Amino acid sequence: SILCVFFPLRMANLQEKRLWRSMKFLLEGGKPNLSLVYQAVQALYHDPDPTGKERASVWLGELQRSMYAWEISDQLLQLKQDVESCYFAAQTMKMKIQTSFFELPPETHNALRDSLLTHIQNLKDLSPIIVTQLALAIADLALQMATWKGCVHTLIEKYNNDISSMPFLIEILTVLPEEVHSRSLRIGANRRTEIIEDLAFYSSTVVTLLTSCVEKAGNDEKMLIKVFRCLGSWFNLGVLDSNFMASNQLLMVLFQVLQRDETSTNLHEAASDCVCSALYAIENVDTNVALALQLFQGVLTLETAYHMAVAREDLDKVLNYCRIFTELCETFLETTVRSPGQGMGDLRILELLLICAGHPQYEVVEISFNFWYRLGEHLYKINDVALHSIFRPYIQRLLHCLARHCQLDPDHEGIPEDTDDFGEFRMRVSDLVKDVIFLVGSMECFTQLYSTLKQGNPPWEVTEAVLFIMASIAKSVDPENNPTLTEVLEQIVMLPENVHMAVRYTSIELVGEMSEVVDRNPRFLDSVLNYLMKGLREKSLASAAAKAIHNICSVCRDHMAQHFQGLLEIARSLDSFALSTEAAVGLLKGTALVLARLPLEKIAECLSDLCTVQVLALKKLLAEGSANGKSADPTVWLDRLAVIFRHTNPIVENGQTHPCQKVIQEIWPVLSETLNTHQADNRIVERCCRCLRFAVRCVGKGSASLLQPLVTQMVSVYQVHPHSCFLYLGSILVDEYGMEEGCRQGLLDMLQALCMPTFQLLEQANGLRNHPDTVDDLFRLATRFVQRSPVTLLSSGIVVHIIQCAIAATSLDHRDANCSVMKFVRDFVHSGVANDHEEDFEVRKQLIGQAMEQHGQQLVTQLVHSCCFCLPPYTLPDVAEVLWEIMFFDRPTFCRWLENALKGLPKETSGGAVTVTHKQLTDFHKQITSAEECKQVCWAVREFTRLFR
Repeated sequence: SILCVFFPLRMANLQEKRLWRSMKFLLEGGKPNLSLVYQAVQALYHDPDPTGKERASVWLGELQRSMYAWEISDQLLQLKQDVESCYFAAQTMKMKIQTSFFELPPETHNALRDSLLTHIQNLKDLSPIIVTQLALAIADLALQMATWKGCVHTLIEKYNNDISSMPFLIEILTVLPEEVHSRSLRIGANRRTEIIEDLAFYSSTVVTLLTSCVEKAGNDEKMLIKVFRCLGSWFNLGVLDSNFMASNQLLMVLFQVLQRDETSTNLHEAASDCVCSALYAIENVDTNVALALQLFQGVLTLETAYHMAVAREDLDKVLNYCRIFTELCETFLETTVRSPGQGMGDLRILELLLICAGHPQYEVVEISFNFWYRLGEHLYKINDVALHSIFRPYIQRLLHCLARHCQLDPDHEGIPEDTDDFGEFRMRVSDLVKDVIFLVGSMECFTQLYSTLKQGNPPWEVTEAVLFIMASIAKSVDPENNPTLTEVLEQIVMLPENVHMAVRYTSIELVGEMSEVVDRNPRFLDSVLNYLMKGLREKSLASAAAKAIHNICSVCRDHMAQHFQGLLEIARSLDSFALSTEAAVGLLKGTALVLARLPLEKIAECLSDLCTVQVLALKKLLAEGSANGKSADPTVWLDRLAVIFRHTNPIVENGQTHPCQKVIQEIWPVLSETLNTHQADNRIVERCCRCLRFAVRCVGKGSASLLQPLVTQMVSVYQVHPHSCFLYLGSILVDEYGMEEGCRQGLLDMLQALCMPTFQLLEQANGLRNHPDTVDDLFRLATRFVQRSPVTLLSSGIVVHIIQCAIAATSLDHRDANCSVMKFVRDFVHSGVANDHEEDFEVRKQLIGQAMEQHGQQLVTQLVHSCCFCLPPYTLPDVAEVLWEIMFFDRPTFCRWLENALKGLPKETSGGAVTVTHKQLTDFHKQITSAEECKQVCWAVREFTRLFR
């Protein structure tokens, strides 16, 4: 579907209907005529009726995917009727070259190239976006067309002397290096290496052309922007000779532009981007010394220009300078840490960043955060006290700036916002402070911050910002015998209620972060709880107070046991407080954690009390639903029950009845009825299953009485509404009961009953792609069977269908689903390898052998194909583990399967480039089959699949 935004020209309804009918007929029956395509493009851009636009978009999308798109795009570009039709045609041409280049026979490639070059020359003055689309089409063609040798040289020779062609020539030379690593093109590592070598060979020719353009451009700003963009693109590819560039005039021009006060915003941004690209390109400073030195000295000259931009309140330029200073620091980070204050380890570069940190707009300092993270990481790894002392003053100054940037406006009312831009900035500050505080010392910093509050009487916004930074580092301060911490805690809980609401809010957050201090000093527990209860009763502070109580419960579980009745009272009247959903659930989590520490005999009664509120609410909803035929949403109560079950984990000795067992049995009828009532609603069913999952996990084998009714209901509902969460819940039941002899057949029956509707769903067109959650949960269930009761599964009839489904799903590009599929196959094969001294090992080995004999070749072929053409790189370690297990199971047979799979791979691209050589195939086969550990397989697969990306 093509995106558009546009203005009115109305076709009469009758005429419009005729048009769509003829379009449908023509696209189904053959090549549509040009006037029809033109009408559709007009409708896409100008029809005021959204339905008309959508139909045009769908129809044109179909046209773009058809073979006719090549000829029609070419004709539209020749006609040059208007911007819209030419843009559509140029975009289509680019898309076809990127995704469907294989449709064209090799003998047409030269004609396509010549045609595109003619079009870009003829349309160069129509619109810049059309020029860009055609430039991308030409670049993508050059990258795929192996017979077009030295394309850069050809283009420069062809257009170098025509000044009117220079803008589009530079546009092609800009996008060409950018497209080399484009994910839209699968040109493979061999072709990519060949192209990069070719571009490196002609790079000095390009730079000479750009230098000549700058000399001729004079004050032509548009041309300068194009030149800087192009140069930056070549820097990014890393093919420019650094010694050649170090003495090149372009570098001098770049810094002159950045130093000039009158430089326009657009030109300034283009020059800044180019300098950042150059700095990024010389990350390995030691091998690019000459260029590194030029850039280092050039950037240091920009300090005055930065101050001028600040004086003129030109934020765009200030941000550009800060980007350049940050990139400089990132590039010279290792040099600075290795030799601080010497040569290119000059610490003036840190001064530049701290000058930026002093700018009143927080967006400026935020640009540098990644550098400070990396600096902290480097220094932490080195762990050299002398080195830390050199950088400590810079970090102290940074923290001082950050505390100031975190101040709310003096006229701010209410609590700090977490979700706006400034709230997110403060969260990033908090993370950064936690990462670099070790250089200053948590205790020292905490004490200094507290002393600023004690000594003077700062304005409320300063107090709040200081408390915010203190909250960021409170957990990293050693709470053992620490008088400052206890003093801070004492002072906070005595804060008067008339201080600014934001100060109270942040002080409550600080108390929550100091829960370790409370645990070490239980004498403060009562006063802390009283303080937090005051906050809980106030609308603005309730959620923060609930979070703090949750923290106290999590850390001070034993001390909080005496306060359980108080927590129970809060839980009973949860909805009388103005809590966010997350805060309410957090409070219940804290209560459940404390509940688990009560004496075993008290847990059942207290758990029942805790659950009663939620159960009564569910019963009320069900009663109201049966009365008026429409039941309200029960997810709030289901989530609350789930968190209670999840975190009530008492220690139960063998032989003892689980104290939660009776409560869960009593609650089951309500959960069952809720599930039945809302069985068509995936979201509610998911929450029901989640609640049941934690209930089963809570009592383990103690939930045996629920097994039969639960499975019966799951299977019954799944036949009508195949919600994938039932498969997940099934995997939990197999995990808990799969090793119980008496449960195995029942669980297998459950699996078979769930598999039939699942396979029907996944066998639909694009079924695997459209239902990744179902794939994920199906193979979680199958994996649990392999882990808990392998022989039960392996000797069943359903296993063949599950293996076939797994083979089909290996190519699914979905992180969780693919991970589950690979884990199933790995564990499946491994169960025939792992001799765990169980009596069924020989049976398992024989059954796995039979399965592999039947499906092994298909599985290995599909895995190799998926790695090369379907799966993203992050999935490859999982695939490597599967290959390793198959090889470990039967190495000689695996060698043959792998050889056959590799023979089936394409050796050349449609553009005539060599994808993979015979030597690369044999080397890969040898690396895999001679591997002695899994990581060698993983490394070999990673390297090999680059040949096809």
